[in-house]
Amino acid sequence: MWNHLPFDLLANIFSFLAPDSLARASSACRHWHTCVTAYPLAVAPSESQRHPAWFVAMPTRNRGLCCYAHNPIGDSWHVLPLDFLPAPVRPIAPIGSLLLSRPTSGTSLQLAICNIFTRQYRNLPMLNITRTNPAVGTVVLDQAQLGPFPFFRVYVAGGMSEVPRGGASYEPTVEMYDSRRDKWELIGSMPMEFAVRLTVWTPNESVYSNGILYWMTSARAYSVMGFDIGTNTWRELNVPMADRLEFATLVRHNGKLTLVGGTCGGGACVWELDVEDNWGMVEKVPLELGMRFLGGKESWGSTKCVGGDGVVCLYRDLGSGMVFWREVVDKKGRWEWYWVEGCCFIRGKQVQNLPIKGVLLHPNLAPSLFLNN
Repeated sequence: MWNHLPFDLLANIFSFLAPDSLARASSACRHWHTCVTAYPLAVAPSESQRHPAWFVAMPTRNRGLCCYAHNPIGDSWHVLPLDFLPAPVRPIAPIGSLLLSRPTSGTSLQLAICNIFTRQYRNLPMLNITRTNPAVGTVVLDQAQLGPFPFFRVYVAGGMSEVPRGGASYEPTVEMYDSRRDKWELIGSMPMEFAVRLTVWTPNESVYSNGILYWMTSARAYSVMGFDIGTNTWRELNVPMADRLEFATLVRHNGKLTLVGGTCGGGACVWELDVEDNWGMVEKVPLELGMRFLGGKESWGSTKCVGGDGVVCLYRDLGSGMVFWREVVDKKGRWEWYWVEGCCFIRGKQVQNLPIKGVLLHPNLAPSLFLNN
């Protein structure tokens, strides 16, 4: 009977499975494999977000060999080969189950999209202006569509560009890529001061909230720079304890712009931005988890953070333990802190400790037509 169920009914059943369970189901028979790989399994927001995001650790050295993924349901680590990529990449931002990245083989920005679970990869078109080290931000146009065919935009601001007489200068313009049209267009200018600071002091990580893309400057004292995508205007926000924070990262929490940071000799805290652009502290990392994370040290300087709606993660390197703050399943509005061991062994085999860049992805095993274009 199971071998003859219609694809739509079978896909609805499969949508309840965690990604690793779905992978095992796809190997049961040809009928199930065809359903998993050729039929859309996520057709509603509740289904596309049914399972929590996986933490994916991308090594920052020896890039191109593999990455490591933590399954929060089974509390298990998996190794994923990256030999399908044409070149080593640096992750920039997740787009549902897809990863926006840039090859590390050149200095000028070239963006690409890949699905590390289905081993698909596609370069985006070249920008209108050749840029080095610009700020990059992403916006998903339809939050309900985080399955294999998302509609999204990518914004690129600042960077260095070549000048006609030789040399390079800061580029005070903004370009936007729309996945529905598959092309870039220049959409506006920006103050030269902002172009300089985005190029020199701002990492690529961005957060989108209430129509504005935000970036955190990487130099103390920290500050936040925002770009309103509706009006093409720029703004700057102060950061609480800006001159004392040893690390500061922007994430989304309950749809709001949220700041996570820690001070030397003190704890790590979470602040949210309200409608009047005031920061309010909403949470602290529990003392015992903070001490375990720091390993007896007082400095948060090596801490990294990644987050999204439903989860925030503090991490350092591949082998070190991580602190998660996650929304409790079936108890909307309730969040809990807990510890996750680092990746030291996979299937009994020791894993080399490596510096990493973490991203949060919702695995999807259905091949994306966008990546096949």
